[in-house]
Amino acid sequence: MKKFVSLSFFSLLMLVSFAQSEKYVKAMEKLVPSIDTLWNADQLKDLSNSFERIADAEKTQWLPYYYAALARVNAGYAIMMTGATGADKTDPEGNKAQELITKAEALSQNNSEIFIVKKLIATLMMIGDPMNRYMTYGPAAGEALETAKKLNPENPRVYLQEGADKINTPEQYGGNKEEGKKLIEEAMKKFESFKPESAIHPNWGRGQAQYYLSK
Repeated sequence: MKKFVSLSFFSLLMLVSFAQSEKYVKAMEKLVPSIDTLWNADQLKDLSNSFERIADAEKTQWLPYYYAALARVNAGYAIMMTGATGADKTDPEGNKAQELITKAEALSQNNSEIFIVKKLIATLMMIGDPMNRYMTYGPAAGEALETAKKLNPENPRVYLQEGADKINTPEQYGGNKEEGKKLIEEAMKKFESFKPESAIHPNWGRGQAQYYLSK
C-alpha cells in the first residue's frame, strides 16, 4: 500500500511537471518569432518584459532570460535607429539587458548564444559614448564574440556579428565592407545547416544577414 501511494504521488508530480513544461513551451512559442521581426523600441521593451515574466515564473530556464536580454538590447539599437544618440538614451537598455543576461548565464554557462548577447550589450554601451568607452567596451565586445565562436564555431550568429562589425566600422578603424560581405555569406551558409535544439531555441539572424547582402 505504501509503495502504491509513493508511486501515485510520483506520477502526480510527473504529470504536474509535464503540464508546467507544456505551458511554458507554448508561452515561449508565441513570443520567440517576434525576436526576429520587431524593431520598435517600445514593442521590444514589452517583449522583453513578457519574457522576463516567464523567466521569473519558471526560475530554472535560461531561454526566457536570454530572450528578455536580447529584446532589451535590441530596444537600445532601435532607439539609436530613430536618431536618438547618447549614453543617457541607450544605457538604461544596456544595463537592463546586462542584468537579464547575467541571470541567463547563471543557469547556462559556457553558452555560445549568451556570449553573442553579451557582445551586443558591450557594443551598445560603447556606442553610447565611444570616445570615452572604446578602450573598455571595445575589447569586451571582441572577447565575447571570440568566446562565442570558440564555444560553437558553427553558430551562424557569430559570423553575422563579425560581418556586421566589418561593414559598419569605418575603414580607418578596421572596417572592410568586402571582408564583411564574405563573413555574412559565411553566416548564410551556417544558417543553412544550423539546427536549433527546439522550436524555442535561438534561430534568429537570417533576415539580418539577408538585409546586409541586399545592400
